[in-house]
Amino acid sequence: MYALVEFKGKQYKAEKGALLKVDKVDAEPGSSLDIDKVLLVSGGEGEAPAVNVGTPYVGGVTVSATVESHGKDPKIIVFKYKPKKDYRRKQGHRQQYSIIKIGDIAGI
Repeated sequence: MYALVEFKGKQYKAEKGALLKVDKVDAEPGSSLDIDKVLLVSGGEGEAPAVNVGTPYVGGVTVSATVESHGKDPKIIVFKYKPKKDYRRKQGHRQQYSIIKIGDIAGI
């Protein structure tokens, strides 16, 4: 069983027990989150599992998650230049992220 959820403007595949790397969440590690923007739910196992697609969201289904940790990605360098014009700009960036663990998909 899995669900496709929209979280902070991006889409993720959420399965029970899965760890997702998402944009930084303003919550302490160990706190819980509820995601109610569920785009698709696939329930059950077998030859033809039932798939419920929302328009745009599936009503009554929530995904619970807990914040595991926070971190930063490796640094990337943004370098701009224009040839023959003596224009150079160098800038670094480290994207912050959070690791969340999917607990349960409720309302199926």
